[in-house]
Amino acid sequence: MKTPTGRRRAIAKALTALLPLAPYADMEKIRADAGAPHMKTLPPTIAVWLATVAHVRHAHTDYEKLLAEGYDRDAARFFIVDEINAWLTKWRATRLLDPDDEDA
Repeated sequence: MKTPTGRRRAIAKALTALLPLAPYADMEKIRADAGAPHMKTLPPTIAVWLATVAHVRHAHTDYEKLLAEGYDRDAARFFIVDEINAWLTKWRATRLLDPDDEDA
């Protein structure tokens, strides 16, 4: 199912505002994830943020490796917060991951 045009535009705008220097390939993956059906009830800015954190976590950190080594999800996420923030900083993100935010 395609995302409605207005929603796609809002996601694109939120993505550009959040990650002005992210590479195209990463932005396209985040854009697709933010437009997924399970994100449709969220405001575009929240959907983009959640999709961004998930993408960076899985594509650019040791998260999967930590899980494979036996760490539980929360412990693995704890250990990669700085890696996620390093990528967000590299892309000049307007927001960083708060290590004390339990929802992230």
